[in-house]
Amino acid sequence: MTDAVATPSSAHPIALIGAPTDVGAGARGASMGPEALRVAGIAEALAALGLVVHDIGNLAGPPNPWQPPVNGFRHLGEVIEWNRAVHHAVLAQLHAGCVPVMMGGDHCLAMGSISAVARHCADRGVPLRVLWFDAHADFNTAALTPSGNLHGMPVASLCGDGPPELVGLGGFSAAHPALSPRDLRQIGIRSVDEGEKQLVHQAGIDVFDMRYIDEHGMRATMERALADMAPGTHLHVSLDVDFLDPDIAPGVATTIRGGPTYREAQLCMEMVADTGRMASLDIVEINPAYDTHNRTAELAVDLVESLFGKSTLMRRRG
Repeated sequence: MTDAVATPSSAHPIALIGAPTDVGAGARGASMGPEALRVAGIAEALAALGLVVHDIGNLAGPPNPWQPPVNGFRHLGEVIEWNRAVHHAVLAQLHAGCVPVMMGGDHCLAMGSISAVARHCADRGVPLRVLWFDAHADFNTAALTPSGNLHGMPVASLCGDGPPELVGLGGFSAAHPALSPRDLRQIGIRSVDEGEKQLVHQAGIDVFDMRYIDEHGMRATMERALADMAPGTHLHVSLDVDFLDPDIAPGVATTIRGGPTYREAQLCMEMVADTGRMASLDIVEINPAYDTHNRTAELAVDLVESLFGKSTLMRRRG
């Protein structure tokens, strides 16, 4: 038996937005992520919770040219085009009063989705909090990256350190970026390049890495990550499935051992739902080419159900 938590997201239609590309990644296959989520029944699962769900289909963008990096970036032109498409689609759904769920695709697409959410919040004077569930900090730059893959750079770009075309999405700039480090919480981090670590520390991002989770537990971690939100805060969740331990989520190209268990991940999502503030979501980096029987997409759907109010809670609250 489950019970649903009343959240703002339950009062608004959900818009599923497919972004089938892997132009920012170092391996092919994340472009199949949106269809994997559909096959796993994401729309049906949310509708079963009594939510109104609109699948607006897949966005269009350039194919992956699979070329080496140029000036520190791989496929920069293609990444810009895809993120512009994501930005416009997410912003349109926010303006329409929907909860956008961006189904990637690789994590570079968060530059488009989060810049749209930031634009929406800035225009309305609404505070923003971003929860970044990931094995990686994604704070690389062209000067530091060992690969040039832009799915390792979205946080840096959103915070103002990246190509001007990406930093400038939504009318933002390096001086006034889409995302302030103080509005970001990173959870589950366990793989960060040495130079990248220095940038993360300098930026002052709150990072709850796996050692912190091991020492303090997931409940205390999430309590801190969700603390001190101002009234009316728009809570955005960016969920990279490599956040999870690869024993339960093998369908990613960048598996890093030692991630959260199934129950720890469910607790994260249920605690987010309990705030009643989640208003937009990314699900990225599902790679069916590395999966078995679509189990990673099915697990992602389980977690999304929890984010939208499905609870394992049996005891009474209070």
